[in-house]
Amino acid sequence: MSSSYDNSYRSKSIFTTQNIILLNIGWAVLALLYFLLFSAKVPGADGSESRAEWYVIGTNIFEALAYLSAGVLCLRNWRSPQIVSGRNVWLAIGIGMLSYFLGGIFFGYTEIVLKEEPDVSIGDVFFVITYLFLGTGLTLAAAHRRINLEKWQWLIVLAIAVFGSLLAWWISMQQAKTSDLLVTILNWFYVVSDVAMLIIATTLLLAFWGGRVAQSWRMIAAAAFSLYIADMWFKYAQGPSYQSGEILEVFWVFSGVLFSMGATLEYDTSLSRSRRERGRKRA
Repeated sequence: MSSSYDNSYRSKSIFTTQNIILLNIGWAVLALLYFLLFSAKVPGADGSESRAEWYVIGTNIFEALAYLSAGVLCLRNWRSPQIVSGRNVWLAIGIGMLSYFLGGIFFGYTEIVLKEEPDVSIGDVFFVITYLFLGTGLTLAAAHRRINLEKWQWLIVLAIAVFGSLLAWWISMQQAKTSDLLVTILNWFYVVSDVAMLIIATTLLLAFWGGRVAQSWRMIAAAAFSLYIADMWFKYAQGPSYQSGEILEVFWVFSGVLFSMGATLEYDTSLSRSRRERGRKRA
């Protein structure tokens, strides 16, 4: 009776795996169109060009909802005792996603409401927390998997590590020097964290390839790549004339969407596996 009720409830719920995936894809497409159509700068009264404030608010909304959704879905995985990759993995990633959501809210408030662009803000506290927990979650996933790659797979990881490190180093060398020690430390923390997550995500992608949770970790790896692209662009574009809303910043939205999709696919795979095991036991 209880089992039939649960199956009936799941079938009637709008938050099915398929619907969540479609919603995330739709959100990513809408974000891309929004960035493409409205990111152009418009002349101001003083002759300078800038993006409309409503456009910048919209980019913040797209990004915030993507990471909020990712955080909620990751914590749903954490609460599920059947989750394949380990509950602590998703707890750490979920906290990281929610921290990124909060960091974006504070960053947007500082930029849009206060009209300030400080080198360090309270948003950075949440971004640092994001990288710490996200890195922890990915590392736990790697430990849970017991990485055993072929030589050619390690060569791929090495190539991506070298390319990612050189690109991050080159972009960092283009930045104006600062005498503020905290700003310097934060900049290098973000660079090292981005490269580290890129390496771990690539390793996990290859380790999980062809496994029962391959699809979910392909999404997670793609999310880490998207985060790296957006962060590197932001670091490269920063300067006196920088304005939020450049087209490559849509990869922040893509990252949140891909984390959401990865968490959803993992949840679905874990439940399907649990049902199969219960079916074999009854048989």
